[in-house]
Amino acid sequence: MYHNIKWKKNLNKSLKHIVILFLALIALNYLSGKVFKRFDLTEDKRYTLSETTNSIIASVESPLVIDVFLKGEGFPSEIKRLQSETRQLLEEFSAKNNAIKFNFINPLEDESTREANRQQLMQRGMTPMQLSVQESGKSTQDIIFPWALASYNNQTVIIPLIKNKIGETQQELVSNSVQHLEYAFADGFSKLTKPKDKKIAILKGNGELQDKYIADFAKKLGEYYYLAPFTLDSVQNNANKTLAQLEDFDLIIAAKPTEAFTEEEKLVLDQFTMNGGKSLWLVDAVAIEKDSLYNESGTNFAVARDLNLTDFFFKYGVRINPVLVSDLYSAPIMVATGQGSDTQFIRLQWPYSPLAAGNPNHAITNNLNLVKFDFANQMDTLKNAIKKTILLQTSKLTKLEGTPREISLEQATQEPDPTVFNKGNQSLAVLLEGKFTSVYDNRIKPFKLSEEKNKSISTKMIVIADGDVIKNDLNRNTPLDLGFDRSYNQPVGNKEFLLNAVNYLLDDTGLINIRSKEIAIAFLDQEKIADQKTTWQLLNVALPLVLLALFGFVFNYFRKKKYSI
Repeated sequence: MYHNIKWKKNLNKSLKHIVILFLALIALNYLSGKVFKRFDLTEDKRYTLSETTNSIIASVESPLVIDVFLKGEGFPSEIKRLQSETRQLLEEFSAKNNAIKFNFINPLEDESTREANRQQLMQRGMTPMQLSVQESGKSTQDIIFPWALASYNNQTVIIPLIKNKIGETQQELVSNSVQHLEYAFADGFSKLTKPKDKKIAILKGNGELQDKYIADFAKKLGEYYYLAPFTLDSVQNNANKTLAQLEDFDLIIAAKPTEAFTEEEKLVLDQFTMNGGKSLWLVDAVAIEKDSLYNESGTNFAVARDLNLTDFFFKYGVRINPVLVSDLYSAPIMVATGQGSDTQFIRLQWPYSPLAAGNPNHAITNNLNLVKFDFANQMDTLKNAIKKTILLQTSKLTKLEGTPREISLEQATQEPDPTVFNKGNQSLAVLLEGKFTSVYDNRIKPFKLSEEKNKSISTKMIVIADGDVIKNDLNRNTPLDLGFDRSYNQPVGNKEFLLNAVNYLLDDTGLINIRSKEIAIAFLDQEKIADQKTTWQLLNVALPLVLLALFGFVFNYFRKKKYSI
């Protein structure tokens, strides 16, 4: 009788605890629906969105749908990590604004539509990526489409999930890509939600590159800003009117001028800077083209090019010298061998195409792929009050070659002497920031200004010692991607660098600062996984069973002891 009463008391006590627990769970569930908070416990705060990203997300007022083509099984651990990080970032976006929806799609899952889907994605500019899959010590190849499509108010943009860099391993590639994810999505959302408000003038009239050679970058730039050609020829008739028209623009781009600027044109450009205008200069101080070498002799002469800009840049704080930079760390050149039907094209080392590394401490060039130059020139920075930042520079293995000089394709077939490549890092792109002094300060002006300024308001300028950085190749007169070099058969950072440069010059620093976010990704060692596979399988399978059996034994022991008569 006593034991029955004790058993009933214990039962009532247990039921009471269960009811209390049940009610507490209901209350907790109700409160969690009313009060929502996400916590980022990662050391590098990878899921803490920047103010810029939060602002863009908050501006989304109607459904923004994202299709991510990164669904599938059998991915290597690195791609699974990218898949996971992408999903978690999108969940963060969706938590901030429930108008943001996302789906993960495998475009290659259905065999009947696989090829059609593949062609459709490639036509939209989403190129597939080939993977190396390591499993049980064996390597196989597979392809994925590491892209996303974002749609908003009947507009669609493509978003790259992979950020390629020359010479990277698959793990390094994914690590950089994860670091780049927030920027990639924020940039895509910004295109969809923000109207254009800045205007860029593409200078014409001084032998600049034809439109077809800057078409790929211009197309990319047109996604963010208004573009228009601007010819300085009207300076001859009414210089002040030309200056007033130029000042309607926020930025000028001079893409490889080949004809000298007059003093009147220089004064207009100088006063544009004095009034706070931004500028991007891509200048060759040496006249030589790679295409000009493809002749019967395989040679041509490199000579100094006088653009009448030496004093112009000198006053601002840089000097581009008529000297060629050769670099052992360079992109190859395509050279034809054989004749007729036996002709073959081979890649040979070409020191006149330096692959320049970006400054890791500046937002423009942080986490940037190598930028390809062709016949780049030596550039010096000069002491004045302007702040100067080296954005791109060569490797240490460089040689400087004066002009005039004969350049021959035969040089590509000769083994270079490393001992003569000893001039160290050479600056190829420089950012100038501050209050500029006019080139014509205390000088006679070539024409009378309506309103003369000899000191600028705070402004910015980027000078690049090669005009070919912006030049895209052509295939049957169709512009090719500036971000991919056919001679090297590798992605290069030219387009991204120029876009970042323009964003920075136009003070679109919110987005560009997201690029500086550092995220540390830890990956498993695949060799150790293969070597210690059996050990870890035993630990993962057998250890939980042993722990479960031990828990059952201890639980039963104390239960019997508690309820034994």
